Amino acid sequence: MKKGTIAALALLLLLAAGGGGWWFWTKGEREKDQAARAALTAFAQGYQQRRLTGAGLAFARADDATAFDKAVAPLGSARLTTSLGEVDRSGATATGTLDVSWDVGVDKPWAYSIPVSAKAVGDKWVIQPPAQGTYLSPDMYPGQTVQTRRTPGARGDLLDAAGTPLMPAGFVYPVAIDPTRATAEGMSELEKVTEEPAGSLAARLAAAQKSGSQAPIPVITYREADFAKRKQALDRIVGVVYPQREQPLGKTREFGQPLLGSFGDVTAELVKESKGRYAAGDRAGTSGLQRRYDERLAGSPGVTVETNTGKGLFTQAPVDGQDVTTTLDVATQDAAQAAVATTGDVPSALVAVDVKSGAVKAVANNPALGMNRAVSGRFPPGSTLKVATTYALLTQGLVTPTTPVPCPATTVVDGRSFKNFEGGAGGSATTFADDFHNSCNTAFVSLAAKLPDDGVGKAAAALGVTGDWAASLGVGEAFSGSVPASNGATDKAAGAIGQGRDLASPLAMAVMAGNVARGSVIAPSLVTDPAPKATPAGEPLDADAVATLRTLMRGVVTSGSGTALKDAPGGEVFGKSGTAEFGEANPPETHAWFVGWQGDTAFAVLVEKGRSGGSVAAPIAKEFLTRLAAG
Repeated sequence: MKKGTIAALALLLLLAAGGGGWWFWTKGEREKDQAARAALTAFAQGYQQRRLTGAGLAFARADDATAFDKAVAPLGSARLTTSLGEVDRSGATATGTLDVSWDVGVDKPWAYSIPVSAKAVGDKWVIQPPAQGTYLSPDMYPGQTVQTRRTPGARGDLLDAAGTPLMPAGFVYPVAIDPTRATAEGMSELEKVTEEPAGSLAARLAAAQKSGSQAPIPVITYREADFAKRKQALDRIVGVVYPQREQPLGKTREFGQPLLGSFGDVTAELVKESKGRYAAGDRAGTSGLQRRYDERLAGSPGVTVETNTGKGLFTQAPVDGQDVTTTLDVATQDAAQAAVATTGDVPSALVAVDVKSGAVKAVANNPALGMNRAVSGRFPPGSTLKVATTYALLTQGLVTPTTPVPCPATTVVDGRSFKNFEGGAGGSATTFADDFHNSCNTAFVSLAAKLPDDGVGKAAAALGVTGDWAASLGVGEAFSGSVPASNGATDKAAGAIGQGRDLASPLAMAVMAGNVARGSVIAPSLVTDPAPKATPAGEPLDADAVATLRTLMRGVVTSGSGTALKDAPGGEVFGKSGTAEFGEANPPETHAWFVGWQGDTAFAVLVEKGRSGGSVAAPIAKEFLTRLAAG
């Protein structure tokens, strides 16, 4: 072999040996990079899961994993995201940056970045302790935990039409039992002071003590004046606590309820529905307008993340809430509230609407706690809907006030018997005006056959009942009414007198009365700021028909079923009574209605299970107008 060939071969063998060594070296470096990256990735994943123990990691400082798990536990289920950046390895040391973001229930997250590092020890990469503080913060010490403290901003007010708060802030005292100190003997005394059933509080205390619960047992919440009357007695009972709280309060417990709503501790259900807005222990609007507009009224809560020793780690200041303006008038609301209170244990409602503007001036319910029957109730309107039936008859030229229309005691349509309620039978020598004044069912039943199937429904819609204004009122579950087209002779007869499938709320009937008084249709308003969705204006009302209706409704008060209002102070009253059957009893039970207006105030009164509109609801309307006139 030639010397040149041998030399060349030797060079090739040397290069081959060197190349193999380089390949093995680079492979080993890549594996170290991957192992380092895997260790810091596992740390980031454990951090994301809020649990570093059991993550398969080795720590240079044995207690770091346990300390981290304990430190973040008070953050509960606050959403956490982590992101590990590039990992840089140099020899036996790997470093990187972990970006961390906690959703602590406010607009701005608690976000920070921490340096993370690991060192190769044998065949393992060991997580190193932070250079300062803990994995959560350089300002923390090992063994400290972290907690959040929410801080509400100044709450906005529900305002009346004049801009005055309807529920200004006031103090309440939630009386509760401390089960670690209270005794059965003390509970007997507390039952007397709070008027709770004998033995009830003692039983609740015994159950709490048996279970080992140390949580306070709520009993009752008093306003300041009511609490002051009982303070000395409560002070004498061991184990009774009553921390003072400030919250929105109406002038009385019943004022504007349940429309305005309540404020208090959020329930587990509200926390779940809020999608992070509320947390356990928060206080917020829990019903009515307070709940519907809670986000606006409350603004945005602030939050402080701090150590268990009070060292601040993150703070976001709260944003104060904004006011919500309504059309309510305090004097009108007071008069309405007092009027329905006279029905005692019998449920009732009264709505007042400004004739000129359509603004709702009062919404009163009795009982005040519970259903908002005044706005969302669905009741057969009875003979109050004869206003719409009459509008249909007049606009179609089927009657005039002097048209003879007999009023027999009963009449039969396809086998179904109809009878009169308010004024009884008028006989054969009656005019349509007489029938309207005395609310003669049988006369209206006979006239119903002359109307088209949708005649009453279209007239009701024209007068503002069944319109689409409920969605723009700013109140949840408002009901404007339903007067469907008839599907047969008996259904048409029943619909003409507000029975059958006809339904309306007291608000809807007050709107109807206001539109007749005004002579044009305006959608009612209740919440004006924030501005409601615009509602299209209704068609103009027939001026001649409206003028006749006004005369007929005045006659109801002067000589018909509404004479209880004949001498009401404040001026002439126009109205229509109604007695609406409901249920399956024989004879059926009845609701009592009266709708009408005086001056610029239109109103509707409902008394559930009242005997008749003229004898039960009309006196409530008079009580309302009398109080309103007295100021």
